Amino acid sequence: MATETRPATGEDTTTEASAFEQLLDYGKDRGYKLDWLQPRETLGATLDAGRESGGLLLQDVDQGPFGQVPDFSDNLTGRPRGALERDNSPRVGNYPVRTKADVWLRNGAQLYEEAVQRQWSSATDVPWETLEELPDEIERAECQLATFLTEVEFVAGDVPGKWISYTSPDYYEPRMYLISQIMDEARHMDVFRKRALANGGGLMAQLNRIGAAGGVIDSARDFTEMSARLHISGEGSVLSLFRMGELMSYNEAEKSMYRLAASDESRHVAFGVMHLQYLAAADPDRKAEIHSYLDEIEMGLTAAADPQNPAVRGTDSNTSIAILMGGGADDQSLEDGQQMLLAVRQRQVKEYMQRVRVAGFGERFENGRANPVLEQYVRA
Repeated sequence: MATETRPATGEDTTTEASAFEQLLDYGKDRGYKLDWLQPRETLGATLDAGRESGGLLLQDVDQGPFGQVPDFSDNLTGRPRGALERDNSPRVGNYPVRTKADVWLRNGAQLYEEAVQRQWSSATDVPWETLEELPDEIERAECQLATFLTEVEFVAGDVPGKWISYTSPDYYEPRMYLISQIMDEARHMDVFRKRALANGGGLMAQLNRIGAAGGVIDSARDFTEMSARLHISGEGSVLSLFRMGELMSYNEAEKSMYRLAASDESRHVAFGVMHLQYLAAADPDRKAEIHSYLDEIEMGLTAAADPQNPAVRGTDSNTSIAILMGGGADDQSLEDGQQMLLAVRQRQVKEYMQRVRVAGFGERFENGRANPVLEQYVRA
């Protein structure tokens, strides 16, 4: 909904200024400092918003000086964007992220509002009563996959956490969105943990490669590198898997888990895509740097998608997915499951390529910069 800001009319500014001076004198005579009562230029403004849309949104109220986002922030005091400065305010943080292009995206407030409106509960929104006894190999495979996803979601919540405290409060929208993402990831951790424990199986083996994968993301040198690795690659691959969750589900509880988690992951991926899109337009000199991150991402993505790679084919998570998709652990079921798993990996690659194009880096697929193995999955 369009938002209209209307200044108050009919005010006698001369009289108002005079009244304020009298107030200052009154406070000074009695030892009070009342200069903070000076009327803002926005005093008396009204907002025609939130009445028909069902709620008042951040983008509705961020008008005038409150919606002006600086290209560079020297705010180290925690001052809310748009608030008046105090000369004697102490520093409350050391914010390395103080340049708008390093963290900004145009729809951050909208993504945050969507996140808080679409919260769900694993306790009440998943029909756990539909769980029933499964063949042992199916239950073990489901518990192994749930263990893997619990671990992955821990990394996905842990990594962006530190960037919240690194970011200037002038860029509060991405900060608040990341807080909502951490809540999403906590909910994903709890829902997959519950699935592992709720049907008599239990947590299985720790993923043998999560430390390396998480370390690469966590060692990112700036926010954009972290977001490219986490949101574009990691969250994107998990989203593709969740979207095919029905193929791995044996009851309505499992189907609900994947559907609900996928709705959250789609926001996380959108955040990364829109951030790269903004950066590419605002600071095109950094595009070569971003391409180098994508080079590394594609090496890992194509290796993980390669069914001929025994190091990948034999991982616990891939084997468990193959068992679930194939319907068993016998040779024929595993072979069928591996073929379906290959379709999942192909979808992960294709959806990655689409995200990169939307983010503004699609030229890598035209000029030969991209990993050539990607094209094999597009043609498959």
